[in-house]
Amino acid sequence: MSIRELIVSKIKDGTVIDHIPAGKAFEVLKVLGLTGKEGIRIAVVVNVESSKLGRKDIVKIENRFLSKEETDIVALIAPTATINIVRNFEVVEKRKVSIPKYISKLIKCPNKTCITRHEGIETTFETLDSSLRVRCIYCGIELSYSEFIDLILKELSKS
Repeated sequence: MSIRELIVSKIKDGTVIDHIPAGKAFEVLKVLGLTGKEGIRIAVVVNVESSKLGRKDIVKIENRFLSKEETDIVALIAPTATINIVRNFEVVEKRKVSIPKYISKLIKCPNKTCITRHEGIETTFETLDSSLRVRCIYCGIELSYSEFIDLILKELSKS
């Protein structure tokens, strides 16, 4: 099989998430809440050759179009990803993901004394670009991206 040969066929309508760092495709599916039980076709290709990344993963989701919020969540797991919106077998929109400045609703702040844990306030984290960290805007606790992602994945596995 040549490198240029398609491993998975094209989709008619839906979303292709390309340039996911190798080994991260299943985390991307998890943060999008996709389990395979939704009744939609999902193709996952792991560890394929990539001129940009060396190796990459690709996710194709038929008949589902990612919102801006979902794209932001994907950026946390796969900051190198591109989102391709496909209609009638043609890419009609291509988005580069970017890590959002503020992230809300995903998890409760891990600081047990944070006001968000006791007052019913929605937790919001601010991304600190220079240090690859996030900070709760209410109590100031800082987490590395990997700690933050681990908390998100743990929270999602509970639901």
